[in-house]
Amino acid sequence: MSTIDGAPFDPEETVGAALARMRRAQRLSGARLAEMVGMSQPKISRLERGRNLADPADVAVLAKALGADGAQIRALVRRAEDAHDRMTDWRPTVSPLVSRQDRLAEWEAATAEVCDFQPALLAGLLQTSGYARGALMSFQTLAEAEGDEDTETAILESVTARIRRQQVLADPGKSFRFVITESVLRSQICPPAEMLAQLSHLRDLLARHPTIRFAVIPDEGPFAFPPLHGFTLLDRSLVLIDVYNTGLVSRGPTDVRHYRKVFELFEASATTEVGPLLDRYEARYIEQLTRRG
Repeated sequence: MSTIDGAPFDPEETVGAALARMRRAQRLSGARLAEMVGMSQPKISRLERGRNLADPADVAVLAKALGADGAQIRALVRRAEDAHDRMTDWRPTVSPLVSRQDRLAEWEAATAEVCDFQPALLAGLLQTSGYARGALMSFQTLAEAEGDEDTETAILESVTARIRRQQVLADPGKSFRFVITESVLRSQICPPAEMLAQLSHLRDLLARHPTIRFAVIPDEGPFAFPPLHGFTLLDRSLVLIDVYNTGLVSRGPTDVRHYRKVFELFEASATTEVGPLLDRYEARYIEQLTRRG
């Protein structure tokens, strides 16, 4: 393949650089190209300079406007898609615990369908404040090791932000699919009384919100894959994976498709008849409280 100006196609050339070269070959200004395709000139400038990952759809529109043939357009679009197919470190630099919750709220507000698989904790959208605090406190040791003296305040603010995110559950235009392993119900993230409150809250959410589908993979399985880690899919455009000190994000079509398939296989192994399981673990935590009393 060659670029629009006849120069050999450079496999190391970025999509933005290729589009910029094509534009210059056509003797078009960025402003004129923006006018032709209905985009803003700053957006085109950021794309050409590699400031933002290029949206494959935008690449196709720009390449066509610049006179690229079908093969050239497909190659540039494929390169743009490949650039998205990589996990990137998502680590807010200012108040990470709180900023993370705020960004998640923004993403969830713009999402029609949330698919969430968790093998260790309930999803943040389902948590009580007591459970959320127990989960987030586990990160205090890591933060203290980094010399953060305001961890306690950050955790309290993060719990508040996490609970505030749950307003999105009331949106009738959205759907939520949660899958957990049974071990999540057994993992005592907080004291027995808080675990009981969490299970009661979960029942209440399922009763009040028909948009929520909640399923559990029993201990006996079967498991389509080893439950290596939790992840969240936002529509068919983003996958988010939690690790101990950061989050990994990908908008790559291949990554999203793979995780979508994994989620659907986990979901197929899960049961939505969760009442008996919740009864069992409520009895377990009541027994613990009784023994302590």
